[in-house]
Amino acid sequence: MKLITFTVPCYNSESYMERCIETLLTAGNEAEIIIVNDGSSDGTSEVAHRYEKMYPSMVRVVDKENGGHGSGVNTGLRLARGKYFKVVDSDDWLDVKCLKKLMCNLRRWNEKGITLDLIICNYIYDHLYEPEKTVPMKYDNVFEVGRICTWNDMGVFNPSQYLIMHALYFRTEILRKAGVELPEHMFYVDNIFACQPLHLVKRICYLNLDLYHYFIGREDQSVNESVHIRRIDQQLYITRYILQCVDMRACRACSRKLERYQLRFLSIMMTISSIYLLKIGTPEALQKRRRLWDDVKAYDPDLYYRLRCTTLSGFTMLPGTVGQRIAVEGYELAQKLYSFN
Repeated sequence: MKLITFTVPCYNSESYMERCIETLLTAGNEAEIIIVNDGSSDGTSEVAHRYEKMYPSMVRVVDKENGGHGSGVNTGLRLARGKYFKVVDSDDWLDVKCLKKLMCNLRRWNEKGITLDLIICNYIYDHLYEPEKTVPMKYDNVFEVGRICTWNDMGVFNPSQYLIMHALYFRTEILRKAGVELPEHMFYVDNIFACQPLHLVKRICYLNLDLYHYFIGREDQSVNESVHIRRIDQQLYITRYILQCVDMRACRACSRKLERYQLRFLSIMMTISSIYLLKIGTPEALQKRRRLWDDVKAYDPDLYYRLRCTTLSGFTMLPGTVGQRIAVEGYELAQKLYSFN
């Protein structure tokens, strides 16, 4: 068994995927790299197969019909032979020195018979046009560095902090046991990956390594606000999906702290969906916002109450045009402070 599987979903990634793959290769033969060519029309497949030919003990290539990012992740997870599983987007990369430190820890734990369910490392927002915003997102205020712990040992997250896919290295079997199967032909599926399996996680370790470089700032990137607004129906779909796949009762049984974290995560998803609908501002968009909240109420009245009355997402439903303006301006202020897209 390999220590870790890196899955790299690729779609027309010919011009930048080599940077990603070159960093992953430094993990050595205890890692495997599954490059999923998701129906590209450029030279992505040729680049991928060149690496497979050069590194047959590490690199596997899958050429498939286009199914979107989630389909690429699903394919990698089905084929993964690594004890741990990591998704690396083809325009992102890992810090080589930090990756070597991660591999040393994986090797040491494996030799001692220690199995973790989740490893958390830092990620870095690499802003394309604003390098001064390139800062690591750390978790040393939430988890004790290097200690094997549980959710009950978790501290308090800052407003800018939550666990995104780029920070998470799951045990492969946890993802499979959780039934992670991401929707195809959808953006924003990484949010599902980051929250659905958490109630099954029992043993966690945080390593204070600035490992994952999250490349951000391209105009066509899915997190770009204008793109996000154009894809608002996909954001709404994923928000509803998460509301139903996150088992809050299982989270509560696991840890009250995990339950509170998941409530906060759901609040973030509701806030993003509601704010973008307010920014669109058409009668149809405002009706969609109302319908989203009505759906939460019908699905889980207790969850609806908690989201409306005990979290920041409730501010997105302030009445009247003045309330709507306050909600949008508050979101834009947070956006400037934390540079999250």
